[in-house]
Amino acid sequence: MHITPLTGSRAEIGEAHGRAHGERITQSLAVYDRLFQDFVGLDWAQARRVAERFLPMIERGFPAILEEMAGIARGAGLDFADILTLNCRSEISLTQASGGCSAFALKRDATQWLAQNWDWRSDQLHNVVALEIDGDDAPTLFSIGEAGMVAKIGMNEHGLGVCLNAIRSQTCGEGLPIHVALRKILECRDLDDAVAVACRDRVCSPAHFLVAQGDGRALGLEVHPGEPGVLSPQNGVVTHTNHLYAGGGAEGVEDFPRVDSRPRLARLDALLEEALPARGEIGEGELFALLADHHGAPLSICRHFNPDQPAEERMETLFAVVMDLTRRRLTLRHGKPCESDESLTVQFGDAPGVDPDQGRRDDKR
Repeated sequence: MHITPLTGSRAEIGEAHGRAHGERITQSLAVYDRLFQDFVGLDWAQARRVAERFLPMIERGFPAILEEMAGIARGAGLDFADILTLNCRSEISLTQASGGCSAFALKRDATQWLAQNWDWRSDQLHNVVALEIDGDDAPTLFSIGEAGMVAKIGMNEHGLGVCLNAIRSQTCGEGLPIHVALRKILECRDLDDAVAVACRDRVCSPAHFLVAQGDGRALGLEVHPGEPGVLSPQNGVVTHTNHLYAGGGAEGVEDFPRVDSRPRLARLDALLEEALPARGEIGEGELFALLADHHGAPLSICRHFNPDQPAEERMETLFAVVMDLTRRRLTLRHGKPCESDESLTVQFGDAPGVDPDQGRRDDKR
């Protein structure tokens, strides 16, 4: 996998995204057409009509991103409504379909880490893209996500990063769609601004955003249309899977977690507790090994195909990402971290301790 550089105005960024990944975007539409029909009984035309209800919310909370969505559509030769629907896929489908995902923030010595597995339908594996977005009016950022979507998991030049855990819930109200909110967070200068997106703009359907910055701060935000539930670090650690447990503002939201969510969270907590007292430095390799854990399989952190599960529960790990926010470095393993023999590392070249001649990107194979 390589990173796709996108520069310029919102429209230029969108058009370049659409041109570079038009085939993958079209494939993503087909994936979600099947998913909407299987899970919520909507064909693509009906899903497009559902997505229209979120347009005024985006116009109110993040209107500039609509220019980029329109550009993606032009570049890929699609309708704007297709790209809008793709970026609202969580709001349309998560009443029935929840992804997996195990995420954690870890402060160890002087380094702030942020990491996760992204678990979803296997037919999206080849539609994963890595984007470097250098816009005229926003910080440069790296985003790892699905082709045609404005953002998912990533980090920006200020050392601010965000991870995502899906939450299955029938709650849906006023706010920004999940993936639009993630992009707005990735354009924030610091953690306080990122928290303001969750508290001021709100998010129209429940999810967990794990946000952290290279200065050592981290918070878990269980977002929804109301005041988010907040998880503060315990011994430098925040962990989350796919159920709500922060309390606070999210107490009134009903979720329907998968049976594996709580076992994965307990295992993640145990592994990190074991790692904390260990001597020596922790690096990307050790954290990828944690994300490759198979304890309790098939209800494990690293998820594999399980034919015994109902079709809607058959999620697999499609990528793993580890971010060193202090050094502003992100490393991606496409596919399951236990199997992947290739990684992509991207880094802002003027990060502390980095040779400025190294450049911004370094593909390792």
